[in-house]
Amino acid sequence: MSWGFGYAQADSVTINEVDVVAPAVGRGVASPVTLQSLDASTMRLLGISSVADAVKRFAGVTVRDYGGIGGMKTISLHSLGAQHTVVSFDGVPVGNTQAGQIDFSRLAANDLASVELIVGGERELLQSATEYAAAGVVALTTQRPRFAATRSYALRLGVETGSFGLLVPTLRWGQQISRRTVLSLSGRLLRADGNYPYTLHNGTVTTNEHRSNTDVHHWQGEMNLFHTFADSSRLALKASYSASRRGLPGAVILYADASKERLNDEDLLVQASYERTFSPSVRWKTRAAYRHSWDKYRDWGSQYQNGELTERNLQQQAYASATLGYQAAGHFSMALASDLSYNVLRNNVYVDMKETVPQPSRWTSVSALALRWQTARLKVDGSLAFTYATEHTEAGETPADKHRLTPMLSASWRVLPGRQLFLRAMWKDVFRVPSFNDLYYRRLGNIQLRPELAHEWSLGLTFATPPVHGSNYLTLTLDGYYNNVRDKIVAFPSTYVWRMVNYGKVDVWGLDVTSGGHLALSARCGLHLAVSATLQRAADRTDKASALYGSQLPYTPRVSGSGSAVAVLPWFSLGYSLLMQGSRYSMQQNKSEYRMSPFWEHSFSISRDDRFGPLRVEWQLKLTNITNCQYDIIKYYPMPGRQIAASAAFYL
Repeated sequence: MSWGFGYAQADSVTINEVDVVAPAVGRGVASPVTLQSLDASTMRLLGISSVADAVKRFAGVTVRDYGGIGGMKTISLHSLGAQHTVVSFDGVPVGNTQAGQIDFSRLAANDLASVELIVGGERELLQSATEYAAAGVVALTTQRPRFAATRSYALRLGVETGSFGLLVPTLRWGQQISRRTVLSLSGRLLRADGNYPYTLHNGTVTTNEHRSNTDVHHWQGEMNLFHTFADSSRLALKASYSASRRGLPGAVILYADASKERLNDEDLLVQASYERTFSPSVRWKTRAAYRHSWDKYRDWGSQYQNGELTERNLQQQAYASATLGYQAAGHFSMALASDLSYNVLRNNVYVDMKETVPQPSRWTSVSALALRWQTARLKVDGSLAFTYATEHTEAGETPADKHRLTPMLSASWRVLPGRQLFLRAMWKDVFRVPSFNDLYYRRLGNIQLRPELAHEWSLGLTFATPPVHGSNYLTLTLDGYYNNVRDKIVAFPSTYVWRMVNYGKVDVWGLDVTSGGHLALSARCGLHLAVSATLQRAADRTDKASALYGSQLPYTPRVSGSGSAVAVLPWFSLGYSLLMQGSRYSMQQNKSEYRMSPFWEHSFSISRDDRFGPLRVEWQLKLTNITNCQYDIIKYYPMPGRQIAASAAFYL
């Protein structure tokens, strides 16, 4: 379901300098799998500046937030775990082989045209084999520059400031180099001390404290080049570099909030994609990428030799992919995709302990065959992916190769001719190869680990009213799902130490509900509403003799949801958003002492656009958590209370 106002595939009506934009209806409704999206306009009006804040608004997603601007943020889709979700930038998958998960707090939304979540199926015919094989995909699409008729350049200067020392200057420059070539350059600096207040409850004593060691300094620069050749083939190049230094906020246990952990990191990404249409029925897309990631972690304390611990990690990834698509004259289309990646990890984790340093490297090959049959009322998608991973270590034992075939089948049927009422179903097998940390991390890793297996089933009903006068519409999606996870990789206590083992079994039952609508209140006013909710039961099915059997997984709420409302008025735009999570447990034991209270977070924004000749100025004031709700998403990691931020952006 599309949530909001959109630049692409949208109907736009300009009345007295007021743009009332209504998105095209149907993509998420007609899709045979769950598809949710947020576009740049909606994110701007709601004050969403990071991908982490965007994905919180999707049904079926649980975000683990370790508090504050500097705290790590990972996502779990339908309780499958962060490692089962692929993140792609403009169709190129980006991974973290060391940890197996992406920290969404590092991903800014300023230069994105859209953020999409796809569960189980295909986003487009020419997508990568890695996306075909994944349980879910978060797809990030870069915004292309838009030029006025009289100018070959576009400039955006922005600045945001707010609570807890927040300062975020941004710059984006777009240049029309030629009729077929567009260049964009962007830069962003984020600075915050993050020392927000929180309330600490200790029995009958309540005190007001301040978070510590939460400062962030993050720099990011990006270049994008788009070129269309004479034969209409398209080339897209991206190069981005980011670096940061930050404190890692520790757990607040009673009055112990004395974390000294520091992290410095840098990330370089270079990628290219090329797409060509050979005939009306044959298309080709190829991708290549190189990623360099480095970090240095430091901590101080008497538990370390010489009172200090320093860990350095260097990851490098080379990636290549090609997809061939064929569209028959009738109802049939197909794609053949193949990906190859090479990952290497170098670190000093074992050096101080005089232990063997594995220094692993991994080759991963993913191939996929996708088929589609589509008529006026029926769409059937099927795919078969084969993943093969082989590793090499410079010292110590090397784990066995990992390989598996994973099929997928989905269908969408239009119940009534000419009506946007669809019944859809999906079944998919997925698996994940253990991360380098799972296999090799100091005394915890286990090279005997098997891949984690998951089976996805879903059944849904979707509905959309036809747009009235190009704007008024209503959408509704209901998707029930069941996931079965086997050989789940968990940390488990052995005789003397904890070890990673294939021990866990999980059954997940859930229902995702989304609804959206647009209402033209008058010729100059519009109102857009969106709601999502998830009901979920994620139960441990590992050992029937265990007291944990049937317990809800930690940090998995039975009920969660979000909502938003945006009113576009002649003078300004008003945005309201809501995030909520029901009660959940911080430990595997579902006991009252581990129960975490529900929370509701309310936010408001007010925006206004002004024009001064060729200069357009966009103002915004944003209030987050206006009720000053005190809550944790992860136990002992308090989230910020009430926050205020003001921003201005100048467009030329």
